[in-house]
Amino acid sequence: MAINLVHRRPLLLFVLFLLVGICCQVESKYVAYNTTQRIVPDKLNVHLVAHSHDDVGWLKTVDQYYVGSNNSIQGACVQNVLDSMVTALLADKNRRFIYAEMAFFQRWWRQQSDAIKKMVKELVSSGQLEFINGGMCMHDEAAVHYIDMIDQTTLGHRFIKQEFGQTPRIGWQIDPFGHSAVNAYLLSAEVGFDALYFARIDYQDREKRKDLKSLEVVWQGSKTLGSSADIFTGIFPKNYEPPPGDFYFEVNDVSPVIQDDVLLFDYNVEERVNDFVAAAIAQANVTRTNHIMFTMGTDFKYQYATSWFRQLDKFIHYVNKDGRVNALYSTPSIYTDAKYAANESWPLKTDDFFPYADNPNAYWTGYFTSRPALKGYVRTMSAYYLAARQLEFLKGRDSSGPTTDSLADALALVQHHDAVTGTEKQHVANDYAKRLSIGYAEAEKLVESSLACLTSSDSKSGSCNPKTEFEQCPLLNISYCPPSELDLSTGKSLVVLVYNSLGWKREDVIRIPVVSESVVVHDSEGRETESQLLPLANTSVNIRNQYVKAYLGISPRVTPKFWLAFPVSVPPLGFNTYFVSNAKQTVAAMSSLYSSQGSKNSSVEVGQGHLKLLYNLDEGRLSHYFNSRNLVKANIEQSYSFYAGYDKIVSDLPASGAYIFRPNGSFPLKPEGQVPLTILQGPILDEVHQRINPWIYQVTRVYKGKEHTEVEFTVGPIPVNDGMGKEVTTQITTTMMTNKTFLTDSNGRDFIKRIRDYRSDWELQVNQPVAGNYYPINLGIYMEDNSMELSVLVDRSVGGSSILDGQIELMLHRRLIHDDGRGVDEALNETVCVNDKCEGLTVQGKFYLRVDPLGQGAKWRRSFGQEIYSPLLLAFSEQDGGNWTSSHVPKFSALDSSYSLPDNVALITLQALEDGSVLLRLAHLYEVGEDKDLSTMAYVELKKMFPDKKVSKITEMNLSANQERAIMEKKRLKWKAEGSIGSGTMVRGSPVDPSKLVVELGPMEIRTFLINFDDTFVPKMV
Repeated sequence: MAINLVHRRPLLLFVLFLLVGICCQVESKYVAYNTTQRIVPDKLNVHLVAHSHDDVGWLKTVDQYYVGSNNSIQGACVQNVLDSMVTALLADKNRRFIYAEMAFFQRWWRQQSDAIKKMVKELVSSGQLEFINGGMCMHDEAAVHYIDMIDQTTLGHRFIKQEFGQTPRIGWQIDPFGHSAVNAYLLSAEVGFDALYFARIDYQDREKRKDLKSLEVVWQGSKTLGSSADIFTGIFPKNYEPPPGDFYFEVNDVSPVIQDDVLLFDYNVEERVNDFVAAAIAQANVTRTNHIMFTMGTDFKYQYATSWFRQLDKFIHYVNKDGRVNALYSTPSIYTDAKYAANESWPLKTDDFFPYADNPNAYWTGYFTSRPALKGYVRTMSAYYLAARQLEFLKGRDSSGPTTDSLADALALVQHHDAVTGTEKQHVANDYAKRLSIGYAEAEKLVESSLACLTSSDSKSGSCNPKTEFEQCPLLNISYCPPSELDLSTGKSLVVLVYNSLGWKREDVIRIPVVSESVVVHDSEGRETESQLLPLANTSVNIRNQYVKAYLGISPRVTPKFWLAFPVSVPPLGFNTYFVSNAKQTVAAMSSLYSSQGSKNSSVEVGQGHLKLLYNLDEGRLSHYFNSRNLVKANIEQSYSFYAGYDKIVSDLPASGAYIFRPNGSFPLKPEGQVPLTILQGPILDEVHQRINPWIYQVTRVYKGKEHTEVEFTVGPIPVNDGMGKEVTTQITTTMMTNKTFLTDSNGRDFIKRIRDYRSDWELQVNQPVAGNYYPINLGIYMEDNSMELSVLVDRSVGGSSILDGQIELMLHRRLIHDDGRGVDEALNETVCVNDKCEGLTVQGKFYLRVDPLGQGAKWRRSFGQEIYSPLLLAFSEQDGGNWTSSHVPKFSALDSSYSLPDNVALITLQALEDGSVLLRLAHLYEVGEDKDLSTMAYVELKKMFPDKKVSKITEMNLSANQERAIMEKKRLKWKAEGSIGSGTMVRGSPVDPSKLVVELGPMEIRTFLINFDDTFVPKMV
């Protein structure tokens, strides 16, 4: 089309005039952006914190994230983040960056030249690069055990200390899905942190806190330790990303950059400054003092760091020229110091931040149970790591041989908030499990060589050249144990070594699979030991055959016929040996078999000792519980049901998924028709076998010498061919009047009171009456009325609640067919494949139940809770003729023969370090007022704990062992709290007198020491 230029001429002349004017008056030139850090007392100070939140596994594996592979899932490369961050910091000494995940930084550090390392050390020393949090990962706070939290934090902190001489000051738990009291007082205050920052709290809680300006608080997480372990805690107003207003500056982000070249189009300095100031004022309106923090980053950002820092430079320069607010490069340490200098009193927070919901129908309580097999594996490996480190110390650390280092790294990674939580993609879960398996394989060699040394008769002289070979059975839980399936008819004996990692003597019953009924058991002194045979159930055999094939790729050679059960007695921090041999006639007692089918009785009593369970045979269920020692009687029933997972995502109506529990109705699970009970009875234990339905099988055990019930459940494959995801629960129902109240543990440590449909910090609007009352359980849950208390302890992390008065509910397994829209983009649908045939995952686990008179349940929860966490370690060998006890040490304790740790103290770390020192941690197990006898000061005599060693030096450290406790206490900031409840009756142990070497522990106190010994340890016989 033709254009009439006559009519356009005036416009062209105007544009030409304008351009000439601009060219004549303004020229484009280099701008030296003023990024000097300074705090202005009479202005609002905006602390810009540059960070990248780097998950050590989630959608991709940890190594895929590090090297930047598998980008079809997510474009993320941590190597790029760290490379470009260093370059960007070197370009301007005012720039700052924080980094949290040492698993990534350690990988990167190993690959750097000496020249780069020197520059990075200077950046760290100057404060431009600050390590924050400092664990190997940003651990979860719901599905983790406190010992694992300590271990992974220690690993990261010691790396930072060794390489950089630094001690992190700040907790940075910005992404976990709710926050625990134990993380506040133990993994923050007791580590030496001055503050703790995070993002995720309940949406109702956040709105109220914004209204009251109480997003920043002093958190007293321990009612026992009180103000001595409080921590300044900052909750971000929205999330851990930049504030509202478009402040994302990765290369491919869409936020408008500052365009400050007047010769170019889209000049927007004033507009962007206004955006920044508006965001700052909005945040200041919900925050106390004239300091606010902008978290400038999010997941896997700064892959091209200059893209971010260029914009932050400009914001600081132009915002400060504008003058309404003051912007500066900062870190949470600088921000914390500024808050402290304000001399403000802060709102007081107690208990915890569970459960977490991000909208009315999205409670993140499903992940308390998600991937229960992985959760069980993590707990098993955690206990194994604790025992293996003890044995490594007892044998003597040898860096040239197998060590526990690989298992330590694997366990540290899997504490991540998208690992043990079960909220990762399936291939990532497989990667975590693979790492644990590799770590276990190396630690297994260490354990076997250590036991061979300790049992060797040469060890008495201080030398060790063991010839004995031990084997272990990591699949013993599914009755697969090749060493114990030995054919004893040839005259060989099976040697069973039982190691006890606890600090007190342990009486227990062990079970091993055997192929013959003609067996007899002897102890280390040659005495015949009472034993009992229990036929192996078909369900156990089927699981054994399928999962051995799935895990090991082989089919078992033989199928055992029986479980052989016998009692063992094992000294503290030591072992005892038992021998299983062929008997000409059956010596082990064969369990008597009773079936309710065709029985004329309406009930049957189970239990050979004080504890009796009464079963209603007409209905095939438990009905009564009775303890003849303390005369506790309870009407008690146990049942199963499932919640149908909500199956659609519409606006704020998510499906049940890896994170979220959103039930769509509850359905009881009962036997189809009348399925008889099978009862096995004998001198050691009774078992009740129940087929609940085609995919749930249960064995209830009552041991003659114990006063609790053990319930072993087998759940799966959960059927989903009806198009319905299912979340399987069990209920323990009583007639107790519990008034909506129950208690759950915090990471296996303190117990916190819960009230159904209630929150202490705000008036709860109930939208999800089931999911909104679920809490994480790592040790146990209990409830009370005016005469008794019922406790249930667990063998792994699960979710649980008391949905009805007098009832405890545990979620045991989940299989879902929809994603919940929270990022993982994959349904929680675990399967196991054998010979190209796949079916849903079957999970086997245990929980334990006991009823006590009111106020008397704590001792069982605490002492037996330690036994659950640290099961006896079994190792097997063969004896072909000869006398084992004449050529081996049959019984051993590392402690003085007359000594054991007090009943209220646990040994949670005994580890030989690379530098020759020894890391020792002792934990008091009780809270103030929890038990009338055991909530008192405890005393540990180190001379009796290490009778054959001389302590040359003992230094008390902070919890993560990266600084002396006394130095930490002096420099840690002490905050003022509104309405503080003070330290109450808090009691802590005194400094250790190096001449007496007695460690005092007050209730809930954990004390950490580095010890140097003079001489070499010589094992002894008991």
